[in-house]
Parts: sequence; C-alpha cells; structure tokens
Amino acid sequence: MDIRRADMIAETLEQHVFAGKYRDGERLDELKLADQFCVSRTPVREALQVLVANGIAEQFPRRGVFVRLPGPVELMEMFEMMAELEASCGRLAASRMTETGLRQLAEANIRCQEAIDQNDHAKYYAENEKFHQIIYRGSANGYLEQQTLRLQNKLKAYRRMQLRFRGRMAQSMAEHREIVAALEAEDAEKVASVLRNHVAVQGEKFHQLMANFNS
Repeated sequence: MDIRRADMIAETLEQHVFAGKYRDGERLDELKLADQFCVSRTPVREALQVLVANGIAEQFPRRGVFVRLPGPVELMEMFEMMAELEASCGRLAASRMTETGLRQLAEANIRCQEAIDQNDHAKYYAENEKFHQIIYRGSANGYLEQQTLRLQNKLKAYRRMQLRFRGRMAQSMAEHREIVAALEAEDAEKVASVLRNHVAVQGEKFHQLMANFNS
C-alpha cells in the first residue's frame, strides 16, 4: 500500500470537495476514482479512509463512503472546543515542557518560517501541525494529548484552508513566537490565552472560512 500516494489522493479529493466538485452527501466511488487517478483501488480506499478520519467523509456499511461536511454551527463548535483543548495543553506545558521540547518548538518555528519564505502553504501546515503536537506532548497528559490530536485531525482540512487567507501565515508565525516566549517564561495563562486566540475562528475569519467552504 502506497501511503504517500494515498495521502496525495486524499489531499486532491479534499481540494475538490472545497472547490464544489463534490457535494455534501455525494458518494465517492472507488472504481471511478481509481480510473481517474490511474491507480489501483487500494490507495483510493486508503485515501477515502483519510477523508473519513478528517471528518470530510462518512462511511456506511455496505453502502460506501459519502462526502460529509459539517454545518456552520457544528464547525464553530469544533473550533471552540479545539481552542479550549489547546489552551489546556499550553497551560500544562508551561510548567511541564522539557528543554528538549522547547528546542523542538524552536526548530519547528524555523521550518515554519522557511515555508513562509517559500510561500509554501502545504509545508507550513505540515510544520505548524508538528509545532502544535509538540505542545500537546509537552502537557505530559496522555489523555488530553490523544483527545486534542483526535480533534486536530478532524479539523485538519479547515485549518489548512485558513492558511491561504491573505497574511494568515505571517500572522500565525507571529503568534507562534508569542507562544514560545510565554512557554519559556512559564507563563501558563499567557500561553493559554495566545493559543486559544491562535486556534479560534471568530468574526470575519469565520465568515471567510464559510465563504470558501460553501463556494
């Protein structure tokens, strides 16, 4: 099974969903997709499972996989929960993160900046995802880490979409620096506050997300 190929197919399908090529409730046919991507059904099946895990599709026994897009209320609630989970991780990490963890965060930030310099949204998202996962791990609370990872995965497509908004990558990078500085200062409430605002989608940003989402 070619996991890398499956991930590429999943990302392409995700982009097609947001571009309106597939509608909510539409069935994703394995055989047709295999022909479209000139691959066997195995990587297509794996790609569909990625979409299911990311909350972009839903699988029904003996029926197949169907596009499944959350409505605006559900999506807002998911982001609100994500913001609170990340704030909790940051609050705990402020006193529990090791020197190794702080060094890994600094290294992740360097790679994020390189992605900005290259105007590479995909690379920035990948490194940004690692940045956040280091903080989850730094909380030293395995259950909290797993719950946060689970929701991070479900919101992956929407968080990646946000990075394409004008100026968002640079803004995100500035917030990363604030987060690291607060962690180094062991300022738990500052870390929690910056992370909460960093993750939450509010006002104009949420309307812009929904406009892209429904286009």
